[in-house]
Amino acid sequence: MEFKHIPVLLNETIEGLNIKQDGIYVDGTIGGAGHSKKIIEKLSEKGLLIGIDRDEEALKAAKENLKPYTNYKLVHGNHDDIKQILQELNIDKVDGILLDLGVSSYQLDERERGFSYNSDNILDMRMDKSQKFSALDVVNKYSEENLAKIIFEYGEEKFSRAIARNICEYRKKQEITTTKMLADIIAKSKPYAKDGHPAKRTFQAIRIEVNNEIKPLYNTVLDSIQLLKEGGRLCIITFHSLEDRAVKDAYIEAQGKCTCPKDLPYCICGYKSFGKIINKKPIEASEEELKINSRAQSAKLRIFERREKQDNIAK
Repeated sequence: MEFKHIPVLLNETIEGLNIKQDGIYVDGTIGGAGHSKKIIEKLSEKGLLIGIDRDEEALKAAKENLKPYTNYKLVHGNHDDIKQILQELNIDKVDGILLDLGVSSYQLDERERGFSYNSDNILDMRMDKSQKFSALDVVNKYSEENLAKIIFEYGEEKFSRAIARNICEYRKKQEITTTKMLADIIAKSKPYAKDGHPAKRTFQAIRIEVNNEIKPLYNTVLDSIQLLKEGGRLCIITFHSLEDRAVKDAYIEAQGKCTCPKDLPYCICGYKSFGKIINKKPIEASEEELKINSRAQSAKLRIFERREKQDNIAK
């Protein structure tokens, strides 16, 4: 299957990165290089793009899409290891970082990857095929309590206990091996709802657990900010509330907060700030983009700029 993925909030992201011609930029979730191609188009021969992805199929597609260019490096890895990856490339600081989080359209549509509840394929959901741990392990080996916990926390599914109980009852008879088997169990565990397929939230939760998408994210954001040069930008696109909350909280932490009395003209508390949040409200897809790409519906872009705070600056 051809790797197809329409980049979400493309123009807004490129504008948010505030690209310098000779700069170094990291796309931590390069996918098919939709965003990266626009970044590299704005770079001179002295500039450099570093593309990271845990999916080797994505890296193959990125290499194909970036054929006309030479000033890039592709890395098979996880954006959560961005600090280590840049160290191995002997790069200390960069001018911008992009993280387009979540699962790609290609991964959802390639049924053999086992992400979709609209097909009948082996339960998998691994973004990195070299990883051994898969959805089969979560569904068939987790305790009822742990299943209910991740379905509730990562899927925000209010019928998590009933779903977990029925999964555990079913697997006493036989192993749950396919997406259809799991989707059918979930559908029988909750009343019909108008907000999409009954398995949508549970499949999201299991995918997040398999790929460890939430736990490291807060620290990944802080690490990324530390890797930026003065004036460098971090752009992060999220697709559900858990991701967005982690990014928002990390941005607030990095920005810091002055605790001086409001009537003081200068800051004397010495709070530590690593920069500023560019947009307090997340940027969302326009009506024009949604007509072309419905998967942009829940996308939110948050931008942070690296700035070192000086002592006794005006408030």
